Amino acid sequence: NPPAYEDGFFDPAVVSTIESKLEELSSDLRKLSLDIWNHPEIMWEEKYAHDRLTEFMSSHGFSVTPHHLGLDTAFRAVYTRARLNGKPQKGARVIGVNSEMDALPGIGHGCGHNLIAMSGVAVSLAIKAALEQHDIPGTIILLGTPAEESDGGKISLLERGAYDSMDACIMSHPTSGPDKFSAIWPGVACQPMEVEFFGHGAHAAGAPWEAQNALDAAFVAYAGISALRQQIKPDHRVNGIIVGKDWAPNAVIPDYAKLRYIVRAPTWQELEALRDRVRACFDAAALATACKIEVRLGTGYFELRNNDILGQEYANVVGDRYGITTVSSGDGTKFSSDFGNVTHALPALHPVYSIPTEPNGSNHTPQFTHAAATPEAHAATLKVAAGLAAVGVRVLADADFARRVSPTVDTVRSKAVHSHSYT
Repeated sequence: NPPAYEDGFFDPAVVSTIESKLEELSSDLRKLSLDIWNHPEIMWEEKYAHDRLTEFMSSHGFSVTPHHLGLDTAFRAVYTRARLNGKPQKGARVIGVNSEMDALPGIGHGCGHNLIAMSGVAVSLAIKAALEQHDIPGTIILLGTPAEESDGGKISLLERGAYDSMDACIMSHPTSGPDKFSAIWPGVACQPMEVEFFGHGAHAAGAPWEAQNALDAAFVAYAGISALRQQIKPDHRVNGIIVGKDWAPNAVIPDYAKLRYIVRAPTWQELEALRDRVRACFDAAALATACKIEVRLGTGYFELRNNDILGQEYANVVGDRYGITTVSSGDGTKFSSDFGNVTHALPALHPVYSIPTEPNGSNHTPQFTHAAATPEAHAATLKVAAGLAAVGVRVLADADFARRVSPTVDTVRSKAVHSHSYT
């Protein structure tokens, strides 16, 4: 029978159905996660993961679109149950789920995206089981989202309409932390900046006055930003490196240098203001050294706007069933995700959860890569997947809950920030 949600609380019968399905699939899901872990692929190269995930979803009754919307390693997997009590049901709601796939250069799945890929599958199949068992109409859309680590695959999908039909979207992310810990953190806005200085070479001893020193420009900019940090807020971040070519102390004064920076702030509005101050340091360096400058902005990630109603439902389920404590404070959280842009476009939820790690083995370390393949990480992921699946089912089954989840008047379908150059 369709679930009855009493006093605003989740339906234990639905959660039991979800748990039974995940227990049934656990070994297959574990193999799927390890297959992806053993074949790490960096952004836009997730071909093995794409093929493995699409094959898996197709074998479980989903209609799969590979290479979705012109993105070679994106995919879309859809399941619709359109009947309630044997009658056609129009206007049924749509729940979206995300599976990230990309690894980090050099260290593999040091951010646990093998677990995120598997979790998206687990959530989708668990929701499907609940729809069938409890006669609930609705549609599930699982998106395979490439290039989260630095190039914003979800933003490309968002711009191309992949999220337009969804009433809400859910996903999760592993992190280090105490046992049975989860958090609904806002993260921070983030944008890369790539700066090139073009000077003029000359013999370093014979005619240095003929040169415009691009390396000097880079170091003046680097020093300027170091000074700027004294006057920025404690929760703002500016980090960068210097890159060059064919540099030698006894040869030609460098005519080229590159800086690669990342600017972070709690909100996109604050980031734009900080980015302008950083840009001024680059311009000042070019002026001081008579070098030409070109600045390229990378894809901008918005801060996460987690939906409070979805978040409370998730916390209720994982707390009641698994003793997981969920916190919502954003203190000390400096991660960024392209899912932030999705949360500005529709109701969405992105909880993080702890997996056991070695000391000092947080995300983006070789230690976390190892942790992402452990049985303990798999078990923790399935508990969180069960909580998210219960949230997804309620969006589809409970009209009053879905109305409360709906975006407020100040939430708009924001356009993502494109890469562009200016001089």
